Amino acid sequence: MTALQQAAELFEQLTGRAPDGIWSAPGRVNLIGEHTDYNDGFVLPFAIPHRTYAAAGMREDDCIRVVSTFAGDEPVEVALDELATLFPTPTGEEPAVPEWAAYPLGVAWALQLATLSTGSGTAATGSATEFKGVDIAIASDVPVGAGLSSSAAIEGATASALNDLWDTALDRTALARIGRRAENEAVGAPTGIMDQMASMLGEPDAAIFLDCRTLDANLVQVGIAEAGLAILIMDTRVQHSHATGGYRERREACERGAAIMGVPALRDVSVGDLGRAEKLMDDVTFRRVRHIVTENQRVLDTVTTLRERGARAIGDLLVASHASMRDDFEISVPELDTAVDAALAAGAIGARMTGGGFGGAAIGLIERDGVQAVSDAVTAAFAASGFAAPHIFTVTPAAGARRDT
Repeated sequence: MTALQQAAELFEQLTGRAPDGIWSAPGRVNLIGEHTDYNDGFVLPFAIPHRTYAAAGMREDDCIRVVSTFAGDEPVEVALDELATLFPTPTGEEPAVPEWAAYPLGVAWALQLATLSTGSGTAATGSATEFKGVDIAIASDVPVGAGLSSSAAIEGATASALNDLWDTALDRTALARIGRRAENEAVGAPTGIMDQMASMLGEPDAAIFLDCRTLDANLVQVGIAEAGLAILIMDTRVQHSHATGGYRERREACERGAAIMGVPALRDVSVGDLGRAEKLMDDVTFRRVRHIVTENQRVLDTVTTLRERGARAIGDLLVASHASMRDDFEISVPELDTAVDAALAAGAIGARMTGGGFGGAAIGLIERDGVQAVSDAVTAAFAASGFAAPHIFTVTPAAGARRDT
């Protein structure tokens, strides 16, 4: 049974009727540009074929009820006018609802606020209780905790469904902002906007070159298939969470570094400024800053290289990105390093960890006819190291959020 079918079936089990519609949004892989998004920098993600589905339908009352296949099928129900009492989640505290439910409920809360503040949509004429109740059943085939942004997929699917059902008429960028607000303020994860923008704006065979300060987004053709290449995902099965301390500590170090340099964000620090930065900062803060500054430059270099020379020429940039995350930002783990090293030894053109780090997945850019050999090499390396077997599969750039039925 597909995830779409699971969502539809779960909705019918919950309500006794068919949903009014099913909406979906994809996970994403970040080709390059890690932790640069919340530093107002540049990123180059693409949406993947793995998607989260939200089967949704209107209710007769003013409650929102959410249920998902990955949470024991136990629904969480809240009155719409009570969402403001649940969110935002105080810094350092757990959400007032189960974490999985904080994503869709947080989207509903953030969508209400955005709609009421802009006056858009037919629902935005008064209090939150004028938004009619809705049931949402969620199912997904995006691996959770793998650094493939399963959270943004939930947010994108939910936002797309509510945008249609509540007739709020917000554009994709606005819905991405709503997803980020839900993740930041409802879940309490201090992420940037890259994941949500990739999930909303993805297109086949293209990566999204995103300026996270202006939210200007341009499609860059990746040309993987025509180059005879494949993108391999090596999910280490080491799960991570953006709401935990390591991610927050990295963000705080970046903010500290920007303050020392006297700039609004590390986006405003160039590679040429690193010599001065090193003299002003302690070693740890400097290395965090150096990763962001050089990673921003690698994104720009990757975009130029893809446009001028094609995908085969970006391997060294991917490898340098992983080394920077491993050594300067210190967000890799032994399983990720093993995946990258084994893939490169087996002939990958480039490889790097992807996502927020502390677990999750690595990506490899490999010859299309070398998929099996690289997969076997990575699996063998994990076994030799005593790690659990990785989940390995290929992806292609795919379409963003949409209504499916």
